[in-house]
Amino acid sequence: MGKKFPLNPKFPERICWGCDRYCPTGDMACGNGSGRTQHPSEVLGEDWYLVGDWGMEESEGKPAAEDIGP
Repeated sequence: MGKKFPLNPKFPERICWGCDRYCPTGDMACGNGSGRTQHPSEVLGEDWYLVGDWGMEESEGKPAAEDIGP
């Protein structure tokens, strides 16, 4: 199982969310370097996990959101 996916990270623009690596935007390990994958909260808003069937509960992502930083 991969890392827990943070629901609302503090600085989502600093990370690529395309895989479980969560690479810094300046050092992406996967893909072709054409651009980073945005976090769903950047596209759909802070309540993105409540819209649709993501299979996530609110308590699932909170600890991981604090672990990811600059």
